[in-house]
Amino acid sequence: TDMKILGITLARGGSKSVKLKNIRTIAEKPLIAYTIEESLKSQYLTDYIVSTDHEEIAKVAKEYAAEVPFIRPADISTDQASSVSALQHAVKFMEDREGLRYDIIVETMCTNPLKTVEDIDGSIEKMLKTKADSVIAVHQLEDHHPARIKKIVNDKITDFVIEEPNEARRQDLYPKAYIRSGSIYCMKRDYLMEKNMRYGGDNSRPYILDEKKAVNIDTESDFLLADILMNKE
Repeated sequence: TDMKILGITLARGGSKSVKLKNIRTIAEKPLIAYTIEESLKSQYLTDYIVSTDHEEIAKVAKEYAAEVPFIRPADISTDQASSVSALQHAVKFMEDREGLRYDIIVETMCTNPLKTVEDIDGSIEKMLKTKADSVIAVHQLEDHHPARIKKIVNDKITDFVIEEPNEARRQDLYPKAYIRSGSIYCMKRDYLMEKNMRYGGDNSRPYILDEKKAVNIDTESDFLLADILMNKE
């Protein structure tokens, strides 16, 4: 493709749940290394950078051959700052530096170390094929299907959203439900820069991630699960 496609990995230093989780070791490598290595294999990315506010994360990213062209400003690196603002900052920096305008922005997220370049390029291919505004990686919910989610009112269990059929097996629950996987977000450049959106709207499409890759690391227990899965490989 002649399209200009920018890959960005956001790696903030101030994670509250797991301190400096992006450079914490998992299966003998820093967490961020898996995303960098797979992103750098992409046949579609024109440029690929890591955006971080933390010098140590920048150092580790560079050790795995990622470009870290700036240290992200503090005001877009807080808990309250959105991913959209950090992505927009990175796009503007790179467009000013390179003297070009990107067509597609691809965010590859550190939180899923199991995704591969096939998933990254598959998401981009889906976007090119469908002309979607955005394509995001999702995976199917089984045990956590909305029909099985409950709320407690006056100490009584009741359905949270939709009624659960009596004695229904999880594989029989319909319609199938999906959740964003915390892996890959592809978006048109203007969709991000002008509409301030990463996904959503009338033309947001799914890239369905294999359920064996459905890891989204945010807590200590997530790290333990991912470590077990990755050491099985």
